[in-house]
Amino acid sequence: MFHPSREQAREFFFEVWRKHQAQMPRTPLEDQAIGIVERHPEYHRVLADRARFIDHEWTPDQGETNPFLHLSLHLAVHEQLGIDQPPGLRAAWQALLAEGMDAHDAEHRVIDALAETIWDSQRSGLPPDGAAYLRRVRGDQT
Repeated sequence: MFHPSREQAREFFFEVWRKHQAQMPRTPLEDQAIGIVERHPEYHRVLADRARFIDHEWTPDQGETNPFLHLSLHLAVHEQLGIDQPPGLRAAWQALLAEGMDAHDAEHRVIDALAETIWDSQRSGLPPDGAAYLRRVRGDQT
């Protein structure tokens, strides 16, 4: 899943949840996704109702978070931490843990920083700024 369509990304999570509920074997990526989904019980009803939510639109003005985007960002952060990309991300995340933040909250901090970095990149038309991303993760205001 290097560049999945919106539907493919959603199908991945629907299928992961179906396999989990049926206690079917899963791939390592699916196991990682289930670990994330289990920490988000607010999305279980969505993943259990493919027909209703496969084409559902979540927009910021509705005050709801798109569960598929959120879960996908968690997977992206797991990948980035696994390969320490951008360099220093893993150390910044470990510093959050050392400060007493639990792993899930630290992931959310990184997700927020990633989303803001992507937003800036889209607005500017420039590649994502890894240094700005790390500053956001660390909570640096400069």
